[in-house]
Amino acid sequence: MKNYFIIIDMQNDFVTGALGSPMAQEILPTLVDEAKAARARGEELIFTRDTHTPDYLSTQEGKNLPVTHCVKNTEGWQLVPELLPLAEGADIFDKPTFGSVALSEYLVRKNEEEGIGSITLAGVCTDICVVSNALLIKAALPEVPVCVLRGATAGVSKESHEAALVTMASCQIEVK
Repeated sequence: MKNYFIIIDMQNDFVTGALGSPMAQEILPTLVDEAKAARARGEELIFTRDTHTPDYLSTQEGKNLPVTHCVKNTEGWQLVPELLPLAEGADIFDKPTFGSVALSEYLVRKNEEEGIGSITLAGVCTDICVVSNALLIKAALPEVPVCVLRGATAGVSKESHEAALVTMASCQIEVK
Protein backbone atom coordinates (compact mmCIF):
# COMPACT_ATOMS: atom_id res chain seq x y z
CA MET A 1 0.00 0.00 0.00
CA LYS A 2 1.20 3.44 -0.88
CA ASN A 3 0.69 6.70 1.01
CA TYR A 4 0.11 9.98 -0.81
CA PHE A 5 0.95 13.57 0.13
CA ILE A 6 -0.99 16.07 -1.97
CA ILE A 7 0.01 19.71 -2.18
CA ILE A 8 -2.87 21.90 -3.26
CA ASP A 9 -2.25 25.05 -5.35
CA MET A 10 1.01 26.28 -3.82
CA GLN A 11 1.48 28.66 -6.71
CA ASN A 12 3.04 32.09 -6.84
CA ASP A 13 -0.31 33.87 -7.24
CA PHE A 14 -1.59 32.33 -3.98
CA VAL A 15 1.56 33.00 -1.96
CA THR A 16 3.08 36.28 -3.17
CA GLY A 17 1.03 37.23 -6.24
CA ALA A 18 -2.48 38.41 -7.11
CA LEU A 19 -4.16 36.50 -4.27
CA GLY A 20 -1.11 36.09 -2.04
CA SER A 21 -1.48 36.35 1.71
CA PRO A 22 0.68 36.52 4.82
CA MET A 23 -1.01 33.31 6.02
CA ALA A 24 0.11 31.43 2.88
CA GLN A 25 3.63 32.82 3.27
CA GLU A 26 3.69 31.76 6.94
CA ILE A 27 2.84 28.11 6.24
CA LEU A 28 5.33 27.69 3.39
CA PRO A 29 8.33 26.56 5.51
CA THR A 30 6.18 24.05 7.42
CA LEU A 31 4.64 22.74 4.22
CA VAL A 32 8.05 22.30 2.59
CA ASP A 33 9.34 20.45 5.69
CA GLU A 34 6.25 18.20 5.73
CA ALA A 35 6.61 17.43 2.01
CA LYS A 36 10.31 16.59 2.42
CA ALA A 37 9.48 14.31 5.35
CA ALA A 38 6.74 12.62 3.33
CA ARG A 39 9.12 11.99 0.47
CA ALA A 40 11.74 10.62 2.90
CA ARG A 41 9.08 8.19 4.19
CA GLY A 42 8.51 7.02 0.63
CA GLU A 43 5.17 8.73 0.14
CA GLU A 44 4.11 9.73 -3.34
CA LEU A 45 3.95 13.52 -3.80
CA ILE A 46 1.20 14.97 -5.99
CA PHE A 47 0.65 18.63 -6.80
CA THR A 48 -2.37 20.53 -8.06
CA ARG A 49 -2.29 23.81 -9.92
CA ASP A 50 -5.23 26.16 -10.18
CA THR A 51 -5.28 26.72 -13.94
CA HIS A 52 -7.20 29.44 -15.74
CA THR A 53 -7.31 30.90 -19.23
CA PRO A 54 -6.96 34.57 -20.17
CA ASP A 55 -10.78 34.85 -20.31
CA TYR A 56 -11.06 33.94 -16.60
CA LEU A 57 -13.07 37.08 -15.74
CA SER A 58 -15.86 35.94 -18.08
CA THR A 59 -16.28 32.59 -16.29
CA GLN A 60 -18.70 32.01 -13.43
CA GLU A 61 -15.80 31.78 -10.99
CA GLY A 62 -14.23 34.93 -12.42
CA LYS A 63 -17.48 36.85 -12.03
CA ASN A 64 -17.63 35.84 -8.38
CA LEU A 65 -13.90 36.32 -7.73
CA PRO A 66 -12.91 39.10 -10.16
CA VAL A 67 -9.16 38.81 -9.69
CA THR A 68 -7.22 37.36 -12.61
CA HIS A 69 -4.90 34.69 -11.23
CA CYS A 70 -3.13 31.45 -12.13
CA VAL A 71 -3.40 31.95 -15.87
CA LYS A 72 -1.70 28.98 -17.49
CA ASN A 73 1.99 29.47 -18.32
CA THR A 74 2.32 32.76 -16.41
CA GLU A 75 4.67 33.33 -13.48
CA GLY A 76 1.71 33.41 -11.09
CA TRP A 77 0.59 29.95 -12.29
CA GLN A 78 3.97 28.36 -11.49
CA LEU A 79 4.55 26.44 -8.27
CA VAL A 80 6.45 28.44 -5.67
CA PRO A 81 10.23 28.10 -6.07
CA GLU A 82 10.64 26.39 -2.70
CA LEU A 83 8.63 23.40 -3.97
CA LEU A 84 10.08 23.06 -7.47
CA PRO A 85 12.77 20.52 -6.45
CA LEU A 86 10.09 18.34 -4.85
CA ALA A 87 7.83 18.60 -7.91
CA GLU A 88 10.42 17.06 -10.23
CA GLY A 89 9.00 13.74 -11.38
CA ALA A 90 5.78 14.19 -9.40
CA ASP A 91 2.31 14.04 -10.89
CA ILE A 92 0.80 17.51 -11.32
CA PHE A 93 -2.91 17.98 -11.89
CA ASP A 94 -3.99 21.22 -13.55
CA LYS A 95 -7.53 21.97 -12.42
CA PRO A 96 -9.85 24.59 -13.93
CA THR A 97 -11.88 24.91 -10.75
CA PHE A 98 -11.75 24.30 -7.01
CA GLY A 99 -11.72 20.50 -6.85
CA SER A 100 -10.09 18.06 -9.24
CA VAL A 101 -12.31 15.21 -10.36
CA ALA A 102 -9.34 13.89 -12.37
CA LEU A 103 -7.24 13.69 -9.18
CA SER A 104 -9.98 11.76 -7.38
CA GLU A 105 -10.37 9.37 -10.32
CA TYR A 106 -6.60 8.86 -10.42
CA LEU A 107 -6.55 8.00 -6.72
CA VAL A 108 -9.44 5.55 -7.15
CA ARG A 109 -7.43 3.78 -9.89
CA LYS A 110 -4.32 3.72 -7.70
CA ASN A 111 -6.34 2.28 -4.82
CA GLU A 112 -7.69 -0.47 -7.09
CA GLU A 113 -4.21 -1.24 -8.48
CA GLU A 114 -2.07 -1.18 -5.35
CA GLY A 115 -4.12 0.00 -2.40
CA ILE A 116 -3.73 3.34 -0.67
CA GLY A 117 -2.74 3.42 2.98
CA SER A 118 -3.42 7.11 3.56
CA ILE A 119 -3.75 10.48 1.87
CA THR A 120 -2.52 13.74 3.42
CA LEU A 121 -3.34 17.18 2.04
CA ALA A 122 -1.68 20.55 2.55
CA GLY A 123 -1.72 23.88 0.73
CA VAL A 124 -4.14 26.69 -0.12
CA CYS A 125 -6.83 27.77 0.22
CA THR A 126 -8.14 25.65 3.09
CA ASP A 127 -11.63 27.08 2.68
CA ILE A 128 -11.86 26.72 -1.09
CA CYS A 129 -9.57 24.28 -2.91
CA VAL A 130 -8.26 22.19 -0.01
CA VAL A 131 -11.75 21.47 1.33
CA SER A 132 -13.09 20.80 -2.19
CA ASN A 133 -10.37 18.27 -2.96
CA ALA A 134 -10.49 16.66 0.47
CA LEU A 135 -14.25 16.10 0.20
CA LEU A 136 -14.02 14.75 -3.36
CA ILE A 137 -11.28 12.33 -2.31
CA LYS A 138 -13.11 11.21 0.83
CA ALA A 139 -16.33 10.66 -1.15
CA ALA A 140 -14.45 8.61 -3.77
CA LEU A 141 -12.43 6.62 -1.22
CA PRO A 142 -14.52 6.45 1.99
CA GLU A 143 -12.39 3.72 3.58
CA VAL A 144 -9.03 5.41 2.96
CA PRO A 145 -7.82 7.62 5.82
CA VAL A 146 -7.63 11.23 4.64
CA CYS A 147 -5.84 13.87 6.69
CA VAL A 148 -5.37 17.62 6.36
CA LEU A 149 -2.44 19.34 8.05
CA ARG A 150 -3.66 22.37 10.00
CA GLY A 151 -0.20 23.99 10.15
CA ALA A 152 0.50 23.45 6.45
CA THR A 153 -2.73 24.93 5.12
CA ALA A 154 -3.86 28.53 4.81
CA GLY A 155 -7.25 30.02 4.09
CA VAL A 156 -8.59 33.30 2.83
CA SER A 157 -8.98 34.33 6.47
CA LYS A 158 -8.23 32.68 9.80
CA GLU A 159 -11.97 32.35 10.44
CA SER A 160 -12.74 30.67 7.11
CA HIS A 161 -9.65 28.46 7.51
CA GLU A 162 -10.92 27.22 10.88
CA ALA A 163 -14.47 26.78 9.56
CA ALA A 164 -13.16 24.62 6.70
CA LEU A 165 -11.16 22.48 9.12
CA VAL A 166 -14.30 21.95 11.22
CA THR A 167 -16.27 21.00 8.09
CA MET A 168 -13.64 18.48 7.03
CA ALA A 169 -13.44 16.96 10.49
CA SER A 170 -17.22 16.52 10.51
CA CYS A 171 -16.85 14.53 7.27
CA GLN A 172 -14.34 12.11 8.86
CA ILE A 173 -11.25 13.79 7.49
CA GLU A 174 -8.60 13.89 10.20
CA VAL A 175 -7.25 17.33 10.97
CA LYS A 176 -3.85 17.35 12.62
